[in-house]
Amino acid sequence: MDSLGKIKPYLAAIFMQIGFAGMDILSKVALNKGMSNYVLVVYRHAVATIVMTPFAVIFDKKARPKMTVAIFIKITVLGLLEPVIDQNLYYVGMKYTTATFATAMYNVLPAITFLLAWTVRLEKVKVKSIHSHAKLVGTLATVAGAMVMTMVRGPLIPLIWTEGRTHLQATNRTDVHSSIKGGLMIVAGCFSYACFIILQALTLETYPAELSLTAWICLLGTIEGSIAALVMERGEPSVWAINWDTKLLTATYSGIVCSGLTYYIQGIVMKERGPVFVTAFTPLCMVIVAVLSSFILAEQMFLGRVIGAITIIVGLYLVLWGKGKDYKSSSPSMELQIEPSKQKIEESFDHGVINIDEPSKVITYGDGIANHNVNPNIV
Repeated sequence: MDSLGKIKPYLAAIFMQIGFAGMDILSKVALNKGMSNYVLVVYRHAVATIVMTPFAVIFDKKARPKMTVAIFIKITVLGLLEPVIDQNLYYVGMKYTTATFATAMYNVLPAITFLLAWTVRLEKVKVKSIHSHAKLVGTLATVAGAMVMTMVRGPLIPLIWTEGRTHLQATNRTDVHSSIKGGLMIVAGCFSYACFIILQALTLETYPAELSLTAWICLLGTIEGSIAALVMERGEPSVWAINWDTKLLTATYSGIVCSGLTYYIQGIVMKERGPVFVTAFTPLCMVIVAVLSSFILAEQMFLGRVIGAITIIVGLYLVLWGKGKDYKSSSPSMELQIEPSKQKIEESFDHGVINIDEPSKVITYGDGIANHNVNPNIV
């Protein structure tokens, strides 16, 4: 049971990345069919609100603290950072590029999260520690890999399963200008999401009810996203139409898995391992999307993107290795602090030491018997 508890954070992080990979594929298909990214964001969080609210009402009834103005402001900002800003920038960036490119560029998220967590002291960096060096080098490698993926195209890598699908390949081909424009939007979205994760970790300290916080974020994200959609899509009422097709499937899947469950799971994992750990598994999503999109969307693979992706993966797992060593080294130190204190207490009882508690004037003898109301002048 103890070993299962240790791997739970890893399984939860892997589950989130698998969910994100499915969302990337479905979202690309829905956007290619003309679905508005602003409308997709609204429907996505409306579904998440409907699904998560009953669970929050039932299971967080006793754990839910009182709502204050400060907490509500934080939740309002959370609903703006990820549901509205991050997701819209990500979807627009995906329109300019491909699903694989968008997922690969998102691998700068752990690096940005690490820097922000370090700034607000949620992440510790020791200059003389090799673990901290690994995290810093990994951060720089991640940024370098993202730049290579954006700027370097390289020769086309032929894939057997994409042969004979030239029409779909042509629609997925992007030029350098579109790649740069889409890449900048995705990086901006990453910064917004990193701010969201840091603020979520800080909010959970004063509002430790993960289900309720998730429901609130989804509800306010729906409201704020609706305002943004009405402004950006004004005069186009047809964009709100939805049928029993890929658009509905995308909104439902991404709402339940990638908003509702993800906000809840990452909140739990962050309490134990911190915000950097949650984002360190992002490269796994890229690998899954790269394979699936080559089959489903017939996306082309270029050497420059492969080199950049490998650099990103190496950098990110240097960060993950450093985080893992920090986590392991913190537990023994706590045990070492407890054991000497315990040993001193046992020795005092064995040798019949007399301890006096001055404030309460309680004399404790070596046999563990306390004598109260003793005149301190006698002692």
